[in-house]
Order: sequence, then structure tokens, then C-alpha cells
Amino acid sequence: MISLAGKAALITGGSRGIGAAAVKLFAQAGADVVFNYYKSKEPATQVEQDAAKHGTRVEAFKADVGRHADNKKLVDFAISRLGRLDIVVPNAGVWNSDDLPIEKMSEKQWDDMIRVNLTSVYSIIHFSVPHMIKQKSGKIIPISSTAGQRGESLHTHYGASKGGIISLTKGLAAELARYNILVNSVAPGWVATDMSNDVLNSKAGQKMVAAAIPLGRAATAEEIAGPILFLASDLANFMTGEVINVNGGSVLCG
Repeated sequence: MISLAGKAALITGGSRGIGAAAVKLFAQAGADVVFNYYKSKEPATQVEQDAAKHGTRVEAFKADVGRHADNKKLVDFAISRLGRLDIVVPNAGVWNSDDLPIEKMSEKQWDDMIRVNLTSVYSIIHFSVPHMIKQKSGKIIPISSTAGQRGESLHTHYGASKGGIISLTKGLAAELARYNILVNSVAPGWVATDMSNDVLNSKAGQKMVAAAIPLGRAATAEEIAGPILFLASDLANFMTGEVINVNGGSVLCG
């Protein structure tokens, strides 16, 4: 088992899906974890209780990561509760299953997607990096998507936001290496979470999965959390600027 004993982690979007799976896996590996939730406290409380069974500190904090001021409060809370910040996983994001042609996409729809999926990643890193520079160490693991590599027809704002994360990852890797801060991204394909189950559980979605994913199914949230844990561990201490694809073979661009 990978050990994160003694490490302090901040994970955004930790009350559901990939984020919740990462919170639990990090706690199991020995890390203390702060994560945010946005709307309902109940799922966050359940994640806290499940993760805390492993004996580490796990705390939820309400924050809208699309707001710069909220991200400062979130990072400040994590530092105050954990004492340091070794690992940051900007994971929170949104996606809409409805097709949206570019000529019908409103400025607000574009801005909202970029604000939550991309600007929030910049924002949480902006407030986290000064602490890591002082420590001369850190791991930053933004969560991108296959859509950021191949584009996403009829969801171009989503693809653009995730492609921006990949570019941000590579730029920051070079910028922060002198401080021993490593920046790597995980790019999932289809994952069976509440954000995508409406599509995956439809007949069209099942047909798409069978045709597009060589392994013949969508990933579980836990199968994405595993590579995130690897990048956070000492096993990845000479990796930076990389994108780990976890997509069942659907996009082969390693």
C-alpha cells in the first residue's frame, strides 16, 4: 500500500465522485485531508465519516471554488487545520450532458464553464503555491479529461476548459520545479459518477461505451483515484509536467 503518512492534502470537489474516492483513498494511505463541498452538507459529512475511519484528520469546508475569495478561505482553512500543505488536487468541475452547438452557446454558459473548470484550478493553486514554496516541496495534481486532449464536439466549452488545465499543468511544472513542486495531471475518460450516469445508463450511452472504450465499460471513481494517489506519493518523485490518461484505451495519446 502506498503511504502518505504525515502528509497534508487539499482536494476540491471532495463530496462526490472522483473527489470523494480520492479523499477516502488518501485517508486510507495515512494523509490528513481537507476537502470542499458546495451545496449539500450531507454527502460531505458521509465522506468525512467514511474517510475518518482510517484514523487521520478529515474535514469538509463549504466553498464555491468558482469564487476567488472562497478559494483563499479554503486554503487558509486547510493550513490552519493541517499545519502545512503537501498535496493539492484541483478536482472540482462541472459538465452538462445537453448538446450545445457553438452558435447557440451563450456568453454566460461559456463563462460559467471556464470559471468553475479552469479559473478555479488557477485560483486554488495561486493560494496554495506560496506555502509550498516556503516548504520547498509539494505535489499539485489537477484533474483534466480526455476531452481536453481530443476536444469535445457540442461541448466545446468543456473541452476548452480541460485542455486549459493540461497546458497549465505543463507550464507550472517548468515554473515550479526549482522549488521541488511537482505538477502532474490525471485525465479520465468516462467515469460512472452521478455527473455522467444519465448518459452512461441510457441505451445510446451504453452503445457509445461499447464502441469507444476498448475495455468495454466506464471507469469507477476509485479507478481514477488510484493514479491520483500514485502521483501524490514518493513513487512519482521524478515526474512533473505529465498527463496520466485513465480512459480504458479510448484515447491513446500518452
